[in-house]
Amino acid sequence: MIKSMTGFGRDRRVIGEREILVEIRSVNSRYFEFNSKLPRSFQFLEDKIKGLVKEKVSRGKVEYSLTVYNIQGKETAVAVNSLVVENYVKALREVGEKLELKDTLSLDSVFNMTDAFTIVRPEVDEEELWNAVKTVTEEAIKNFVSMRETEGEKMKADVLEKLSNIEAMIEKVCEYSPETVKAYRERLFEKMNDILEDKQISEQRILLEAGIFAEKVAIDEETVRLKSHFSQLRSMLDTDEAVGRKLDFLIQEINREINTIGSKAQDLRITGIVVDAKSEVEKIREQIQNIE
Repeated sequence: MIKSMTGFGRDRRVIGEREILVEIRSVNSRYFEFNSKLPRSFQFLEDKIKGLVKEKVSRGKVEYSLTVYNIQGKETAVAVNSLVVENYVKALREVGEKLELKDTLSLDSVFNMTDAFTIVRPEVDEEELWNAVKTVTEEAIKNFVSMRETEGEKMKADVLEKLSNIEAMIEKVCEYSPETVKAYRERLFEKMNDILEDKQISEQRILLEAGIFAEKVAIDEETVRLKSHFSQLRSMLDTDEAVGRKLDFLIQEINREINTIGSKAQDLRITGIVVDAKSEVEKIREQIQNIE
């Protein structure tokens, strides 16, 4: 299934004593790029998270965000360094008596004392932590990929519609091309008849000149290659693989063949069709640039 490189997915759930929020978003990029925003204590999980994402994403600039809330602060304890506080209070009061200052010591004073408190965090089971983050991340990735697939289906439909338009245009070109050669032969005959007046005209020479012209403006090779490219493009759009780069190359080849037809055109009708076809090709190219 074709996927867009643009997408967003999130999941939020409570696991154990943690509430975990994961958000994933992506934009276009020629290659796979991964950037993460993780809490400091979760940095060790970055490579594992990147591996999970890369299993489902081959191209695009991916931004991953992890937020973890400890419910009721159960994982955090605060210890008071009593001896430090006592020494602070003793020193401050000695200074107050010496300088005859009013004693205004309070709990607020203790709170501002350096090293008065120590945050005690229990040891974390890294495997348990990873399993929790993995669960939420996998669900976020699922939602993320689903959005990419939905956008991809819309892009596929649009590309196929424009491809059908181009095919119809090329069929018209194939209809007009023989008429161009016939018209040239008739003009050539009239011109030579005017020049030579009553002298006998060599019909063989006319046919030879017309044959040379037909060879110059022949588009058989280009149309055969175009039909092959159209078939390949349709096949690629039906695959489950990441084909963005292949599609980009193929659309360049389609554009090249249409340009060649335009350079051979000796008919204003064909010239106009080529201009319209190139416009449709450019629209397809814009869509393909966002396909994974």
